[in-house]
Amino acid sequence: MEPAQLRHRDGRIELVDSAAIAGSRFLNPELAPVPVAGRRWTTYNYFALWMGMAHNIPSYLLASGLIAIGMNWAQAFLTITLGNLIVLIPMLLNSHAGTKYGIPFPVFARASYGVRGANLAALLRAFIACGWFGIQTWVGGQAIFVILGTLVGDGWLHAAEVFGQPWTMWLGFLAFWAFQMAIIWRGIDAVRRFENWSAPLVTVGFLILLVWVLVKAGSLGPIFSQPSRLGWGADFWVVFAPSLMGMIAFWATLSLNMPDFTRFGASQRKQALGQVLGLPTTMSFMAIVSIMITSGGIVIYGEAIWDPVELASRFDSPLVVVLALLGLGLATVSANLAANVVSPSYDFSNAFPRRISFRVGGLITGVLGIAIQPWRLIADPNIYIFAWLGFYGGTLAAVAGVLVADYWAHARTRLWLTDLYAEGGRYWFRGGWNWRALVATAVGAVLAVGGAYSEPGAGPFPADGLIPLFKPFYDYSWLVGLVAAFAAYLLLSRGAPSRAEFLRTTKEDTGERPHTGGAGTAAVDG
Repeated sequence: MEPAQLRHRDGRIELVDSAAIAGSRFLNPELAPVPVAGRRWTTYNYFALWMGMAHNIPSYLLASGLIAIGMNWAQAFLTITLGNLIVLIPMLLNSHAGTKYGIPFPVFARASYGVRGANLAALLRAFIACGWFGIQTWVGGQAIFVILGTLVGDGWLHAAEVFGQPWTMWLGFLAFWAFQMAIIWRGIDAVRRFENWSAPLVTVGFLILLVWVLVKAGSLGPIFSQPSRLGWGADFWVVFAPSLMGMIAFWATLSLNMPDFTRFGASQRKQALGQVLGLPTTMSFMAIVSIMITSGGIVIYGEAIWDPVELASRFDSPLVVVLALLGLGLATVSANLAANVVSPSYDFSNAFPRRISFRVGGLITGVLGIAIQPWRLIADPNIYIFAWLGFYGGTLAAVAGVLVADYWAHARTRLWLTDLYAEGGRYWFRGGWNWRALVATAVGAVLAVGGAYSEPGAGPFPADGLIPLFKPFYDYSWLVGLVAAFAAYLLLSRGAPSRAEFLRTTKEDTGERPHTGGAGTAAVDG
């Protein structure tokens, strides 16, 4: 039998002949494996990607929100930095398959959930990304609203209200939305180019805010001497656990869908190094800048102003307002395109490969991002961190647990590309669904968020939890979801032979041959 896939010396795998999957109804050009020759992203590309995604207003709101609920600078910095180091682990584990096989997240999920069942995991992730797209677009629209208000005057800022907001605010929101849609309509290469040139510039707005606050506050002393309203005792640790889960959940979607980007990686070493250098460093930088600005706002105004757009609107100089908010707006576009449009575009395309292209998937993302009403999600730091981040983080952690368990423990990183697109192949399971993955996901999600609760008057959940028995788990929602789903999947899979065992116990050809030529595009560098 003619081998179907070629293994290069550095471990990356590609199809010998793309005609092997050409007739599949589960394929379109965006979902096809990227040939090794087309995998050219370098360490800098991934570092720039993370710089663009991390330096944005919602990530700023993580730290400023922690200050607003009572932490001091050290507590907030510790919480955010630890959260990003933790979420980097499943992110790198799931990134491996993208680089090795050149496949996006929805196709990778077919190996564990089934060719059809992958739509459940993909659409769960997609709807969360739509919410994030809406949030990012709303704060970007706010920046446009304040910039034009600074230039035009009070007539713009105090225009007649429509649905509780000045109509000019809605106009800025829609303009920001349309600008992003124009970029995504040009495809993934346009996003990569935008990230590359914008990455070094996205810190400008935040640095302008920081310098202005330092000048007004007089020095760093008053900023770093701001006391914690929680102390370091029981009051802090009660808030720390759910806050840490929220910080991890901030990148829960990316911990699943990084194969959407690592499928273009020139090597495992380059994508991993770019992420290790990019995520913790840029998020820690963003955290300390946010902490200093928000703490400085307390010194200057006597209150924690957690929204940087509102803080910038108080500047005395119109020029400084415009420069700061232009930088913030650029940062938000950069983050939104990479983190919240690319991935759901693939997800919606995966649901209907022959009808929904990458571009149409991006348009669907944009429309749903408006329908979710993002202005409500960021109205209060308690809702933003404990309800929005905590709940969806626990749910997506269950999906991550299944993916890691299947790929690393059960399949041992071995996948068959042709079967990922085939009806009746290894990943068809029963009718295209793997019941083990579905049950494990349900177990992890229910344990993680079944006990979701809110303080009275501070959120959408009952004070005793949706399921009171599981209330204690909600403070650790992401960790509970990941571990429970991982364990449940391995337990349920004990009765089924691993795919490595399947190869040993049958005479079937592996469908793979090693690359025997020179290194070429598959240079050995990790």
